[in-house]
Amino acid sequence: MSIDSRSPTGALNAPPPSSGPVTQGETPTFQGPRVRLVNAFKTPYNNAIATARTCYSPTVVLPEDVDKDEKSRLQRDAIAQSIFKAGHHTTLQHATFQFILENVSRHFIWSFLHSHPFYNSEQVSQRYVTVGPDRLTVPPLPEKPLALYLKTARDLMDAYRRLTDLLIPTVRSEYKKLFPLRDPDQKPWAKYVQRRAQEVARYVLPVATQAHLYHTVSGLTLHRYHRLCQSFDTPWEQKRVVDQMIAEVRVLDPLFVDRMEDPLPLDQTPEYRSHREFHGEKPVSTRVFLKEFDDRLKWRSSCLVDYKAHGEKVMAQAVRSVMGLPRAAMSDDDALDRVLNPARNRYLGESLNLTAHSKLCRTMAHMHFTFAKKISHTADSQDQRHRMTPASRPVLSGHFVPDFPDYITPVLIQHNAEAKEFYDVTLTQLWRRLAELLSLGAPEEFVLYLLPNAVSVRFEESGDLMGFHHKWTKRLCYTAQEEIWKTSQEEVLQVQRVAPRVGRYLGAPCQLRAASATRPFCPEGDRFCGVVVWKKNVDQYARII
Repeated sequence: MSIDSRSPTGALNAPPPSSGPVTQGETPTFQGPRVRLVNAFKTPYNNAIATARTCYSPTVVLPEDVDKDEKSRLQRDAIAQSIFKAGHHTTLQHATFQFILENVSRHFIWSFLHSHPFYNSEQVSQRYVTVGPDRLTVPPLPEKPLALYLKTARDLMDAYRRLTDLLIPTVRSEYKKLFPLRDPDQKPWAKYVQRRAQEVARYVLPVATQAHLYHTVSGLTLHRYHRLCQSFDTPWEQKRVVDQMIAEVRVLDPLFVDRMEDPLPLDQTPEYRSHREFHGEKPVSTRVFLKEFDDRLKWRSSCLVDYKAHGEKVMAQAVRSVMGLPRAAMSDDDALDRVLNPARNRYLGESLNLTAHSKLCRTMAHMHFTFAKKISHTADSQDQRHRMTPASRPVLSGHFVPDFPDYITPVLIQHNAEAKEFYDVTLTQLWRRLAELLSLGAPEEFVLYLLPNAVSVRFEESGDLMGFHHKWTKRLCYTAQEEIWKTSQEEVLQVQRVAPRVGRYLGAPCQLRAASATRPFCPEGDRFCGVVVWKKNVDQYARII
């Protein structure tokens, strides 16, 4: 791929920007994944069997009890085999394993680590930490496609730094409107301006960009990781990481991993077979699917496609059932108000999310919504962290069309003409390079690592009111990333139309805290956004940064 070097917007041929940390002539050293087990149960295998035996014992069975002599060990191993084959796997959930993962791609994290609800992660943020040029996952490619892969990745890293520079004046101007008494060029406000610019500039970074994180899972999830490590979308990287996880646990307790089932080969997974059937030798038109999906959304990033028609009535009755009241004693409006009005339900003003532990708040589980969504890969990486609103995320190669640039443009870029031109040229030319890599014989799995954070991800997402209430509350805060904030606003406004008695109580965290008289209204401290959001209705929310 090439862009006319005479063009000032030749993004992937532009000279390195002044703000980046790259030294001219520097050759980055790319590193593969590194896994360390830093915390775990001492004897996870014995613990699993001790918990199983406790179910049928008049006293608690301790881990050391199942390993005290040869007879106990024979019984232990027989029980382990029996309960595993029978599917009684809750015993494996007691033991947890905390790993430090380094040099793993954002694509792998999105597709594998965070695609399910049974984990906890604390991950470095691309919003606040500048990405270095050596933070890249490099798949095993032949010499010619590898050279093009590395060049494309380096050019995208340069584009990230250039786009950051282009966006800073717009961020500075918007920041000055919010805080007229602050000088955005002085500490500490200059750091805020820089971060907001790079938060949006990261949209051009490839999903091959690496991250580091703490990742904690139960023994059961570890078993599932091993069984499915060769599934879509990143089987090459998944197997490398999971193999290291298993090796780390084997040092701690060989018995816990020795009886794991072998990984399912990729070609035996139902996703692979369906993908090959419809995207193989005679592929169906992916463009038709993309158009059909987008037509449902119209102008939205998230469209309400299904909900319980009698959700408000069912929830109201559930409130009466919890309290043991006849309909004459409590109206539907009163029931809903007691749960959702922060002035009457102090739990909604708490910083802890207490709804799942409250008898009354659990009535929110009876209202249900489904949205069709189209957001960027980077926004969805945040959206999927809300594990109580699960989604059926795509096999990404089934959505990819080599000659069809398909990406999201953030609002901040739309408000900066020079940045938008640079952004569009960069991503349009990127898709040409992806097609060139495929023509050189590079496997599609590896080519998709160069898709940008901005690439569109389409899926359906469902959840109950309890799960969505928590997500909307957190993501309607003006400090949330703009794209997921906008998506949350769209969803709340649609819920307000179909369930107005519920929707009237939805809003940003400061709005709920103000209604519950919890001070300070804004819980963000020195991260206050500069807008008195608690005095606005959701349809009045508006922001650029």
